[in-house]
Amino acid sequence: MNTYQPMMARIAEKPFNDPNWLFEVKWDGIRAIAYVDEDVSLKTRNDKEIISKFPELRELDELTSKAVIDGEIVILTEGIPDFQTVATRNQLQKPLDIETQAAERPATFIAFDILELDSVSLIDHSLSERIKILRENLSPGRHVIQSEPVFEYGIEYYKAAISKNLEGIIAKRLDSTYQPGMRSSDWLKIKQVKTCDCVVFGYTPGTGNRKGTFGALLLGLYDGGNPVYVGRVGTGFNENDLTNIIKKLEELEVETPWFNEADIPNESKWIKPKLVAQVGYQELTKDQRLRAPRFQGFRDDKPAVLCTINQIKPQKLEEYYQKRDFSETTEPTGGATSGSGNSYVVQKHEATRLHYDLRLERDGILVSWAIPKGIPDELNDRRIAIRTEDHPLEYGGFEGVIPKGQYGAGNVEIWDKGFYVPIKWEDEKVEVAIAGERVNGRYELIRFKKAGDNEWLIFRKK
Repeated sequence: MNTYQPMMARIAEKPFNDPNWLFEVKWDGIRAIAYVDEDVSLKTRNDKEIISKFPELRELDELTSKAVIDGEIVILTEGIPDFQTVATRNQLQKPLDIETQAAERPATFIAFDILELDSVSLIDHSLSERIKILRENLSPGRHVIQSEPVFEYGIEYYKAAISKNLEGIIAKRLDSTYQPGMRSSDWLKIKQVKTCDCVVFGYTPGTGNRKGTFGALLLGLYDGGNPVYVGRVGTGFNENDLTNIIKKLEELEVETPWFNEADIPNESKWIKPKLVAQVGYQELTKDQRLRAPRFQGFRDDKPAVLCTINQIKPQKLEEYYQKRDFSETTEPTGGATSGSGNSYVVQKHEATRLHYDLRLERDGILVSWAIPKGIPDELNDRRIAIRTEDHPLEYGGFEGVIPKGQYGAGNVEIWDKGFYVPIKWEDEKVEVAIAGERVNGRYELIRFKKAGDNEWLIFRKK
């Protein structure tokens, strides 16, 4: 029996209808892959075995055989998934406490995918085929159920989920394969309340009625392996949380501060980055802080290293992130949502073939075209411009070597930069006045439909 890392979903800004997609409830619990053979194993995303924490789910052994099933462990409170309760349950150590909770507040395993059956991997099958196989080979039980997706009508399903106080929905492309360990755009999560899995890097000492405990947790996310401060959370804790969490924090204390931002209190304490907190928030502030954060529980099922800043990226950059491995390339991972508003840059890119990348800032990203022969200077010179994926604003200052094996491998240097004035910006035509160090004048880009969806023409105008 093979072992698998869960396939993960990217974020979508709003629900949609599409006959090529199915839609499921987004269950707010602990993601786990069940391995059912001679015994039952439940593995989290960081490969931690948790079947001993949820012994009632050994029932899977009676409901299927020789199968690997992906699903979510939830505990319901008044019909709504209670993440804090299931997370607390996962932290229990004493067998008697676990048995008591299993009897009083049993967990449910919601199965939504099957990855292997009778030692045959199914991950290259389409989602439609896998769901059919799952239904034929997993019986419902007292603590095990199957997800019941709806097809095509995501907007209506999302509204129904929100009306029931659920977190949101997951959209999945029907013809998608299972991509272990990948955060794929074939799966999308659509949520009303945004959540972010943050690393706890420190805390502020408690004052007043919290004296002797803590005031707030200092949160961060990893950006290219480096921690980035995203704010602090001081709400969402009960009395038991305050007492139990301060013990964990004190055990992990270190002397060296992780951040030196001005809005972090001087008396703050710092800890080893071992704890992962799920935090709900409304939106990001201009300085990239979580607005109105609220603690929802710790995630023992997720390694801190997976808590990257990509969780809060603008969704226009999906293709950019999907094409790059930021543990290998030094290209910027972004984060800025506003710049000068009209920056312009051309980068000379010595990839497989030399070309020049034109990038124009618009709506918080850099709209990009690859121009094999560079920006035309003569009035009658029309050149091909290939529309490429949008880039983060920070890419406008990027120079360096993209390593071999990575998308766009080769040397990148800034050839020209400045600003532009938009004259006309339509789906089929973009007209701008460029004021760069080398390029000055009025230019037009027109979509060249006969050549393909991404083929454009660029030329200089009078």
